[in-house]
Amino acid sequence: MSDEQRMADHWWWRPGWEQGRRFYTWHMTFDDAPDVHRIAEQYRQGLKGVAGLDLVPDRWLHLTMQGLGFVDEVSEDDVRAIVAAATTRLVAVPAFELKLDRPQITPEAIRWEGAPAAPAAAVRSAIREAVGEVWGQVPEPVDGFAPHVTIAYSNAAGPTAPVAAALDAVDAAPALAQIRSAELIVLGRDRRMYEWETYATVPLSPGR
Repeated sequence: MSDEQRMADHWWWRPGWEQGRRFYTWHMTFDDAPDVHRIAEQYRQGLKGVAGLDLVPDRWLHLTMQGLGFVDEVSEDDVRAIVAAATTRLVAVPAFELKLDRPQITPEAIRWEGAPAAPAAAVRSAIREAVGEVWGQVPEPVDGFAPHVTIAYSNAAGPTAPVAAALDAVDAAPALAQIRSAELIVLGRDRRMYEWETYATVPLSPGR
């Protein structure tokens, strides 16, 4: 990204969002991922002197997959049915290893692109099938999914050059995460951070 493509504030209120509102969404989370915590801390240390960034602590590291809708617009019965349908499908989707290497700069965030992308996409596809079974249609486009994990969100406009320089100065080995489940979470963004409570954890197939 050139310096002409400046950073922008991530925390503007997107349609439907407001203080105190919560959203059902499927994520992969990293509570039990020490290698991810290790690389995240290395990059937090590298980025802590850069103005205009909100650094993501280990607790809130996540890989976004598939939104359902705002809590006040989705019935509890539908949520339970979607979890049940997802459980049936995800038991056939293998657990996998996700690699995080060098973060990339986007206008609103600094994030790792998880590799390989295909296993995470397979989990998302199974979840979308489960949602479609219950609702007949699935929110959010099927295309454009890129599994990523954000280490910092931009909270102001500004040049990318200081961010790029800070990232270049970090010498961190790639991290590996064992992805064994998908989580349906209740997400909020009241405090310039994505924070959540877990509604359901659905295991993937452990494989051989």
